[in-house]
Amino acid sequence: MSNKVEICGVNTNNLPKFTPEELADLMSKIKQGDEQAKDKFIYGNMRLVLSVVQRFSNRKENPDDLFQVGCVGLIKAIDNFNIDLNVKFSTYAVPMIIGEIRRFLRDNSTIRVSRSLRDIAYKALQSREKLSYSLQREPTIDEIAEDLETPLKQVACALDAISEPLSLSEPMYSDDLEASELSEYIADMENCDDKWLDNVSIKDALSELDPREKKILILRYYLGKTQVEVSDEVGISQAQVSRLEKAALRVIKKYFV
Repeated sequence: MSNKVEICGVNTNNLPKFTPEELADLMSKIKQGDEQAKDKFIYGNMRLVLSVVQRFSNRKENPDDLFQVGCVGLIKAIDNFNIDLNVKFSTYAVPMIIGEIRRFLRDNSTIRVSRSLRDIAYKALQSREKLSYSLQREPTIDEIAEDLETPLKQVACALDAISEPLSLSEPMYSDDLEASELSEYIADMENCDDKWLDNVSIKDALSELDPREKKILILRYYLGKTQVEVSDEVGISQAQVSRLEKAALRVIKKYFV
């Protein structure tokens, strides 16, 4: 059985495999202007691009498009790589490839961001890549703002504006690996249902529930706690809280039909 992957017409089974010494030799030739060596180096690192593209497999974007964008990031990494530093090429290239793909996804997002905010955000992303390389760790937002000589609030707002929005239906995983929706982890403290519980009909409905179900609903809809917080207080798993809550709500709904 073959484990090949075909993407953009490239069969990964046919991609060359180079030793670290061969890659170092190719990179040295690239820095001397050898375009043929550069082509070989790109071709030999396409598996690296593919591994990064697979991180974005949950997106609806065409994987061929992401692969091509990732290759652009690979080429930028090759052009900017400093062979005098004791850093593996893959360590430097992966963030560059990821950054290129993320820029592509942001530019193709249905959510439009003002040009000024986008410019600040792109400069912040470039600063983050540069600082990550020099500091050998993820820089803080304060360090990025200081590097850009831009107010911290502006940098934070710009990065927030271009961040990929999450759906409330986004699957989240608890310790027992049961998937729950993101909405179940978000408490609405402003619109918690104290008015709902004050309704006379609710009092009748609550009388039909056992003490644990009643407590779960009060914690969830009166105190605005998340299912995770309720599970800690009641002493059962989040999955059990979810099942008991849904069952109790079905009982409640009968009083409003």
